[in-house]
Amino acid sequence: MEPAGLPHIPSRGARPPRGLPAGVAEQGFLARLSYEVIAELKQENPDRQIDFVVHALPACLADPVLLKQVFRNLLGNAVKFCGARPNARIEIGSTVGSDADLPGAVTYFVKDNGVGFDMRYVDKLFGVFQRLHSLDDYPGTGVGLAIVQRIIIRHAGAVTAQGERGKGATFGFTLPTEV
Repeated sequence: MEPAGLPHIPSRGARPPRGLPAGVAEQGFLARLSYEVIAELKQENPDRQIDFVVHALPACLADPVLLKQVFRNLLGNAVKFCGARPNARIEIGSTVGSDADLPGAVTYFVKDNGVGFDMRYVDKLFGVFQRLHSLDDYPGTGVGLAIVQRIIIRHAGAVTAQGERGKGATFGFTLPTEV
């Protein structure tokens, strides 16, 4: 049974459909992958009321298994740092061709209205075991964003973070769409 508000998604795992070369996440696959991760997070947090919005997510050149890990880490953090907000909202979307360093690339983002962070510490976010919030307030190992960065760099991409204390955060990653 699917959690309320989510479409039925066949359980296919994070593998590309037959006929596609390895390393290609085709049109629509990333949205399905996002919904799979959202369903997992809703099961893990049955008492939380979170509005998830998934916009169009174009195809890119990347390992779908590793992309699932990226979405798992980013969405998991968004759920965690939205805390008990009664109006928690997490948005997943993309922009095409907006990165001057990677022309023709797609930038994907996960945006939340959680606790946010002070931009003075943005350089610490992607470090292993780096934390900006108390372990007592927000449990975790401090490696999730470091894993995201390693996966994206492995795919010749880049990661970004924007935030404001008390107003939420947006984490983005840019991936190539062509070889």
